[in-house]
Amino acid sequence: MTSLHFLDPNPSGQPAVLLLHGLGADGTSWILQLPALSEAGFRPVAPDAPGFGGSPYDGGGWNTRRVAAQMADLLGELGGGPAHIVGLSMGGVIAQQFALDFPQLTRKLVLVSTFSVLRPQGLKGWVYFIRRAATILTLGMNAQAQVVARHIFPNPQDEALRAMYLASVARANPQAYRKAMLSLGSFDSRKRLCEIKAPTLVITGSEDGTIPPQRQTILAEGIPSARRLIIPQAGHAVSVDQVERFNQVLLDFLNE
Repeated sequence: MTSLHFLDPNPSGQPAVLLLHGLGADGTSWILQLPALSEAGFRPVAPDAPGFGGSPYDGGGWNTRRVAAQMADLLGELGGGPAHIVGLSMGGVIAQQFALDFPQLTRKLVLVSTFSVLRPQGLKGWVYFIRRAATILTLGMNAQAQVVARHIFPNPQDEALRAMYLASVARANPQAYRKAMLSLGSFDSRKRLCEIKAPTLVITGSEDGTIPPQRQTILAEGIPSARRLIIPQAGHAVSVDQVERFNQVLLDFLNE
């Protein structure tokens, strides 16, 4: 049996939609999508990656390939494959790995606020990532989370969202968090994007300051027949910033 903790609010729905969260978050980050997907007849499954949320970390290697395999095992145990695979940020990296390693389990692929290679553009991008790395090495994970929370949710009215993010980071295993950061830093799917055959939608927030929209263009151009959709007035957390628009775009694509 899987050791992964997951949300499965509509187990009788079909097909399954595997929702993969970002770094520091957990399956509850999809709470605004679960009702919409359930009401549309799908079976949304939102697992916590190993070491995040309620999923334990076994102390072994944390890398995208291993995590993708664990997600495939979860679908197998639930009888939920093949499934639509949706991933945001770190989850989008795992989703790419899943589509490459388990094409037979991938119906459609939705890549949100994510990248094929993590290489900042411009001085501002490098400053942010260097600051994150330096903070986690010198002050620890929670201090680094404060930097990320204010970067993703910068507005005064975002205080509740910052608090939710910080609470989820506090539940994460520090070793898993650091190894996940290293795995993301070394990830590079550019040469393999052409192998992804599943219908793919790349969703970008126009104001994403974490993964610039230009970097996300690489995904749309590298995956055969991939579509690109930019949601205005949305940042990195586009599924939260523009909930109704995001949900409608997601449902329209999955229902085609």
